[in-house]
Amino acid sequence: MKSLIIPIKSVPSAQRDNILVLSSSGISTRHIATKTGFSKATIARVIKKAFPNKENKKMHCPSKLTPHDKRAIVYHDLSGETSTAVQATNFINFIIPTPTLTQTVRNTLKAANLKALTKKKKPLLSPAHRKKRSAFALKHQHWSVEDWKRVIWSDGTKSIGWGQMDRNMCRKGQENH
Repeated sequence: MKSLIIPIKSVPSAQRDNILVLSSSGISTRHIATKTGFSKATIARVIKKAFPNKENKKMHCPSKLTPHDKRAIVYHDLSGETSTAVQATNFINFIIPTPTLTQTVRNTLKAANLKALTKKKKPLLSPAHRKKRSAFALKHQHWSVEDWKRVIWSDGTKSIGWGQMDRNMCRKGQENH
């Protein structure tokens, strides 16, 4: 299959000089293209040929977040105080005077090489847990309210009774004397 080659039109020297003058005065490629009638690609090619080492000027909005704000967002995310970009946005919007978007916070976290991950779902109870719960329920199904009132429920943390604590304190006291 033959490739299609489109010849590039040459730009007259007077037009080229006009393009270079407009470019040197700081006018954007888009504005030069609308003034001269050439395409943006042609304008860019003429400028690149005249100034091969010239860096492209990137036009963008200034950041609403200061470097300090960005560090604060990353710090709060890493410390676990915020776990989502929405929470981090609410945090930073409480601090700075001009509100910022959630996407801005996401971009900040992404620039700090922090990635959003979805927590993997796992079954809440294993078959062994289900058997133990069922056995417990069957064993205690006939208990009355009074029986249940005598039960002290705990979250599994280790606790020391008063008598044990007193004995432990006495033992420590005897060792020191």
